[in-house]
Amino acid sequence: MSGYRTLDDLDVQGKRVLVRVDFNVPMKDGQVTDDTRIQRALPTIRELSKKGAKVILLSHFGRPKGEPKPEFSLKPVAKALGDLLGGPVEFAEDCVGEPAKKTADRLIDGDVAVFENTRFHSGEEKNDPDFVKALAANGDLYVNDAFSAAHRAHASTEGLAHVLPAAAGRAMEAELDYLTAALSNPVRPLVAVVGGAKISTKIDLLKNLVGKADALVIGGAMANTFLSARGVCVGASLSEPDLAATAREIEQAAARGGCALILPSDVVVADALRAGAESEVVSVENVPSDRMILDLGPDTVDAIAAEIEAAKTLVWNGPLGAFETPPFDTATVESARFAARRVKEAGLVAVAGGGDTVAALNHAGVADDFTYVSTAGGAFLEWLEGKELPGVKALEK
Repeated sequence: MSGYRTLDDLDVQGKRVLVRVDFNVPMKDGQVTDDTRIQRALPTIRELSKKGAKVILLSHFGRPKGEPKPEFSLKPVAKALGDLLGGPVEFAEDCVGEPAKKTADRLIDGDVAVFENTRFHSGEEKNDPDFVKALAANGDLYVNDAFSAAHRAHASTEGLAHVLPAAAGRAMEAELDYLTAALSNPVRPLVAVVGGAKISTKIDLLKNLVGKADALVIGGAMANTFLSARGVCVGASLSEPDLAATAREIEQAAARGGCALILPSDVVVADALRAGAESEVVSVENVPSDRMILDLGPDTVDAIAAEIEAAKTLVWNGPLGAFETPPFDTATVESARFAARRVKEAGLVAVAGGGDTVAALNHAGVADDFTYVSTAGGAFLEWLEGKELPGVKALEK
């Protein structure tokens, strides 16, 4: 990641280091229910602490809309972090002002502190210069380790990088390295798998990928819109007929760019989306008018496997069917497991992320077997769309 400053570029001994993390984690009854995002931040926190920094963690949590709300406090997250680190973690009742200063002042080298939710202040999302200055008052250096928030030009994600010496943390560095390897400078052939419900949420993504990938696999309900645009009857399936012209435009762009567009040839249909519903496999030309497409058929799964087998690099975003409701998880599970085997057996670089992707790969039991799985959501999608991310741009050398 030579284009960006990293922890290797900073002398942190004895310095107060403001670290932007993403601790916007699932919570129930005051307890963290999924600590994945906290776990991702641990390497940076531990490295800085070991090098003698005073580590001060900044994060948003939920949508308090610019004012303090107890249900959006980071205090329970600080406790969860302490449990993972196996040591004390200080907590400041505010991220600026006297509470923040008092906490920062009593830290000694190697200590870790969590400051209260940055979104308790309206200046955070506005990237207000005065709020940036107030945050910076308690730091000597700034490290951004929250790629998942890098698509937002907020005070703690972008503003601080312009007023303090700044660098990417290890999680941010890894994310950028893998995404660059997957999309900016991939080993070819590059195959992209895109699923999910709607084209409308992924127009920019699809348009960018057809100009970069050697093959683009379309699954999920969005494939219905492409089929419908070809004049295929999709029965009672979810589709977006008003985007037929957009689907045709994407298909034409793929043809011009030499990107093979892989659409379903057979599908699984049922009369309702419910667990254990009676279903059957039909060709896409024979979808009954009163039934809905809920998964891809075995011939399509075989075609996807053939594309993945030929690939050197794979980018995956979105499930291929209604995976939350068996038996309509088959295409997602089988394709994901095949990709995971190719990673292990053939050195495939497989990078996935965004939306329901992590849940789908966890459901298939292979999230840990892909080369890299991003938990970044919106930022991952905007990167795939080819958009500039303010939080990343600010870290460039």
